Amino acid sequence: MSDVKSAEAACPACGRVSLLLRKPLYDGFTKIGEETTCAACGHVFGAAELPAAAPSKPDLFSADRPAKIEIFKGGEAGRLCGHCINYTINPFRQWCARHRREVEATDSCADFAPKPPEKTAPPPEKPKNILL
Repeated sequence: MSDVKSAEAACPACGRVSLLLRKPLYDGFTKIGEETTCAACGHVFGAAELPAAAPSKPDLFSADRPAKIEIFKGGEAGRLCGHCINYTINPFRQWCARHRREVEATDSCADFAPKPPEKTAPPPEKPKNILL
């Protein structure tokens, strides 16, 4: 018998699959065992009636799930206003310089113009020691 205890079982008294309640049994202040009852009807389970492990759950979404989940298809993500050369952001608002209106970074339009790739700056030169 497995040490794994199930949290639910099919009750033979009421016929429903319900949660199991585990209540300790005491003799004075000494714990002598545990009583398992059906949460729906209160039926007391015997040791032979208890399931060894939790019942298996159906895997509902595994058959139609793709191997790799992609949110955007093709170049769809690249046409967002946040990637446009006309997109201006400051602490107070996000602005489209071409249409002169407020936009969100996730908006898109037909007049999209991509930003040029960022140039990496060369490392700064070390100052030369000048003695006076």
